[in-house]
Amino acid sequence: MNAQAKRILNTIVRLLVNTCSRNRIGQYLLSQILHASMETLAEVSYHNLKLQFGIPNQICDFRIKTFTSKEPETLEWIDRIPEGSVLWDIGANIGLYSCYAAKARNCRVFAFEPSVFNLELLARNIFANHLVDSVTVVPLPLSDFLQTSTLNMTSTEWGGALSSFGEVFGDNGLPMQKVFEFRTIGLTMEDAIHRLLIPQPDYIKMDVDGIEHLIVKGGMGVLSKVKGMLVEVNEDFNKQADDVAHYLKASGMELKEKRHAEMFEGSERFGHSYNQIWYRPD
Repeated sequence: MNAQAKRILNTIVRLLVNTCSRNRIGQYLLSQILHASMETLAEVSYHNLKLQFGIPNQICDFRIKTFTSKEPETLEWIDRIPEGSVLWDIGANIGLYSCYAAKARNCRVFAFEPSVFNLELLARNIFANHLVDSVTVVPLPLSDFLQTSTLNMTSTEWGGALSSFGEVFGDNGLPMQKVFEFRTIGLTMEDAIHRLLIPQPDYIKMDVDGIEHLIVKGGMGVLSKVKGMLVEVNEDFNKQADDVAHYLKASGMELKEKRHAEMFEGSERFGHSYNQIWYRPD
């Protein structure tokens, strides 16, 4: 659908919503449509394991449809995690990988996700997959020091990404096109352990679209005990790439490989973003 068609359709939808919201029947109809969209689930199957996720919009539908193709290296990395490990999923979004790790590897997962728009879907997906006892939602951002600041967001849609806590640059280091913000509390990885009593992670998956280097900077004590880590890095963002490498090497880990899916090859926007896989030598 082209941009002009989308604008026309959005205008029509807004008119219908405004009209319906003026009377009780219309309000009831809108509430039922919203409820039905949040209750709609799609199933994915991978390695004979089935998961269900909510698809209230196109973004979530895309994430489900590309579950096995968008980040195959992430699924393969999770498959190598020893069963029963503690995994921190930093930037959990709607919980695809949190749920997969909990169900496939019996991991005890701590899903860090500060977006108020993603949190409901994250919680619903955990519940839909019967993983309430395995996945703990941590609705706070991580940073390089304990602070109160703004979560700056480029999208208010369920399943949206490209947000940044305390900074106004995106995953490529360039100024972000902010459409929404709210103030919240950010903490370091060490604060998460010592103040919130979250267990030391055995493994960390991190994808926060820009401030990865700040989070690792504030978590050296935690990283020194981590067995392995997968972190998304945009090599066009030199400060991010250099600092992530510096701090992870200083923590005693080594880079094993970097990969991204075929769909990103040649992409002007994401062609130089990779999931880096780090490990601690025996």
